[in-house]
Amino acid sequence: MKNESLRITDSPSCPDMHKLEDTMGTKSLGFWKSVTDFIDKKYPEVFLPEWIYGGKKHGWVLRYKKNKSFCTLVPEKNSCKIVIVFGAEEREKTEKIKNSLSRFTADRYDSTETFRDGKWLLLTVDSNEILKDIEILLNIKRKIKI
Repeated sequence: MKNESLRITDSPSCPDMHKLEDTMGTKSLGFWKSVTDFIDKKYPEVFLPEWIYGGKKHGWVLRYKKNKSFCTLVPEKNSCKIVIVFGAEEREKTEKIKNSLSRFTADRYDSTETFRDGKWLLLTVDSNEILKDIEILLNIKRKIKI
């Protein structure tokens, strides 16, 4: 497994559900579906998910965006990850609700470096607690439509 990528880099086209399950495994695919189902249900007809290929180093990711970035799902070997970028206003809102997040997510948020273009929070989606935190954080990015 020496130079093997954790990401889907060997596919010329965006991955289908079979490839996602082969890469992430059944459990992580379940978390992936929970996030995508949440977005589809709570933000109907807002986002058109877009598969983006970041080359051999970064592989395929699924981006949700409307005018500005909402989130990006990253399929990895035996893992599902999500990137949420927080601008200045969103960071202010997150500071106010941080105590409602799990200790893990709050600590991860605090330890994530803030850059000129925002704070790029990367979470591994591996529990229902993290799913709940993601729902809270995505609601900060964009108010739930329903």
